[in-house]
Order: sequence, then structure tokens, then C-alpha cells
Amino acid sequence: MKNKQDETSEGLNQIFEIINAKGDTGELEQIMEQYGEDSVQQQENPTE
Repeated sequence: MKNKQDETSEGLNQIFEIINAKGDTGELEQIMEQYGEDSVQQQENPTE
């Protein structure tokens, strides 16, 4: 089960990765796929 601090850390990591991608669409798509899957899993299983 993830706690609030872990969720905050993951969210900040995502923001930094997006900033560091600097408009590289391929890298941005990878980031969205990676975090999009995590987000869907979190929504489906909010207790994990």
C-alpha cells in the first residue's frame, strides 16, 4: 500500500521527467504511458 508521501514523490518525479523531456515527443509519450498505467492501476485498486 502506498502512503501519501510515496504518491507525492511519484508525482514530483513525473513532473521532473516531463520538464527534462524538453519537448521530445517520444520521451513524453513514454512518460505518459508509464505514469498513465500507474494511475489506472491506482484508480482500480486504491488500497494498493
